[in-house]
Amino acid sequence: MNSARPWPTLVVASALTLICAVAAGVAGSTAGTELTRGPTTAELHAAARREVAERWRTWPTGRIFPATLTYSAEQGGQERAKRIGISPDTGCGGDSVDPKAVAALRRAGCRGVLRATYIDALRGVLVTIGVVALRDEPGAVRAKSAFDDTGKPSPGLRPLAFSGTVADRFTPAVRQAGSVRQAGPYLVLTTAGQVEGRPAGTGEPRPTIFAFATEISERVLTDLSAPAMPDCASQEWRC
Repeated sequence: MNSARPWPTLVVASALTLICAVAAGVAGSTAGTELTRGPTTAELHAAARREVAERWRTWPTGRIFPATLTYSAEQGGQERAKRIGISPDTGCGGDSVDPKAVAALRRAGCRGVLRATYIDALRGVLVTIGVVALRDEPGAVRAKSAFDDTGKPSPGLRPLAFSGTVADRFTPAVRQAGSVRQAGPYLVLTTAGQVEGRPAGTGEPRPTIFAFATEISERVLTDLSAPAMPDCASQEWRC
């Protein structure tokens, strides 16, 4: 009589089937968790960096360059610089910055240059503010070295004039002061001169009258580069 019994084989087969089913269930659960979990802290920080890097394109120009910018008056208190106009051109070429700086910007990954011109509260000084958007923060750091950071206007930002306004004579020859600041993937440059169109190097030097230019540019840079953590409940973010 054959004493071999088939039930152990059936038990083993059933056990293997059960193990495979459990393994498949665990894998499916892991995949489901991956698809439904919320973003990690690292992913949120990466999204915040991307959002900052795109602000030069996604923000309205009136948000980047407000109609007025406050600054500290020489006599104390606060004054407001008024915006005259914003350039529609966003190119990285010689229309925006001095030719000596163009190649450096392109090597550093320049994505665009935005410019706007302001006039001080006393209506005697014009300032063009330029926002240079770079590919990343290391590129912005490299690009900064292409500009003079001692207060000289050249090599630097080119003035933005508007025909038929008080800024119609704001040409490169009129520039008397400049500045450069960097934060995140952005440079913010200024170039300043007098409304009357006085060429640089004529008359008595008065560097203090241009000091507000750097202050208002730093306000633009702070707003543009300040990180904001994503709010997944907001319509502005896609998590």
